[in-house]
Amino acid sequence: MLSLDQNFSMMIFPLFFVAFFLLCMGIIQYSNVRKKNKEMINKIKRGGFDDGAANHEKNSSASSKKSINPFAAFFSLFSKKSSKKDLSDPGEMKIKFLRAGLQWENAESAFWGAKLCFPLLFVGCFILSRVFIFKVMADPMTVSITVLLGLFGFYLPEIWLKQKTDKRKEILFKGLPDALDLLLVCVEAGMGLDSAMNRVGQELRLTYPDLSREFSLMNLEMRAGKMRQDALRNLARRTGIDEMASLVTLLIQTDKFGTSVGSALKVFSDSFRTKRFQKAEEIAAKLPVNILFPLILFIFPSLFVVILGPAAITIYNNIILK
Repeated sequence: MLSLDQNFSMMIFPLFFVAFFLLCMGIIQYSNVRKKNKEMINKIKRGGFDDGAANHEKNSSASSKKSINPFAAFFSLFSKKSSKKDLSDPGEMKIKFLRAGLQWENAESAFWGAKLCFPLLFVGCFILSRVFIFKVMADPMTVSITVLLGLFGFYLPEIWLKQKTDKRKEILFKGLPDALDLLLVCVEAGMGLDSAMNRVGQELRLTYPDLSREFSLMNLEMRAGKMRQDALRNLARRTGIDEMASLVTLLIQTDKFGTSVGSALKVFSDSFRTKRFQKAEEIAAKLPVNILFPLILFIFPSLFVVILGPAAITIYNNIILK
C-alpha cells in the first residue's frame, strides 16, 4: 500500500499536465482576443474598411487559421484530415462547421480529436481523484460516474458546435434586414446585382462581420468562375437560415425570368419585416408562461411570508403559548 506522500507525488504530474494545458489555452485565447481588438482599433484609426472583398476574405481566413492552429495541430494527431477542403463545394460535415463560423482547414480534425480527448481527460481526472484522494478503486458509483463523464466528454463538442451554430444564425438573422435595405438601395441606384452584393458586404464589415464574410465569399466564388446561381445556393447552405434561402430563391428566379430585382427585393423586405414583427409578438405572447415558474418559485413564497407571517406569529402567541 502506497503512503500518502507517494500518492500525492504520483498525482503531481497529471495535475501539472492538466494545469499547463489549460494555462496554454487561456494564454492563446487571451492573446487572440487582444490581437483582434488591436486590429479593429487600427482599422478604425486608418479608416481602412473600404478594402476589397478579396483582401478582407484573405485576412479573415488567415487570422482564423492563426488563432486556431495550435489547437488544430494538437487535435489533428487523433483524427484524419478532412478530405474536402474546398469551401465553395463543401460536404455535409463541413457545412456544420461553416454554419458555426469555423472556416479553418482542420476544423473536422479538431472536432473529432476533441471528441476523443475530452472523454479521456474527464475520465482520467475522475479516476485519479478517486484512487489517490478518496482511496476507492472500484464500486458501482465509480463505474456509473465514469460512464457518464465519458459520454459527456464525447458529446460536449457537439453541444458546443450546436450552440455556436444557433448563436451565429441569430446574428445573421439580425443583420439580414439591414443587408436587404442596403441591397435595395444599391440596386435602385443603378448597380448590378453582383456589384450591389459586393458593396453590401463591404458596408456590413464593421456592424455584421459574419454576414459580410458570407457575401464576400460569394463574390469570390463568382470571380473564380462559379455561376451566380451556384454561388447563391452555396451562400444559403453556409448560413443555414430559412430567410437567406428565400432570398437566394428570389434572386435566382428574378435572374432567370428577367424580372425587376428592385421591386422583388422591396416586396421581400416588407414580408420579412412583417415576419420579424410576428416573431416578436410570438415571443411576447410566450412571456407570461415563461415567467410562471420563477414567479411561483421566488415571488409567491416571499408574499406568503410577508402576508401570513404576522398572522402566524399572532396565532402562535395567543393560542399555542397560552
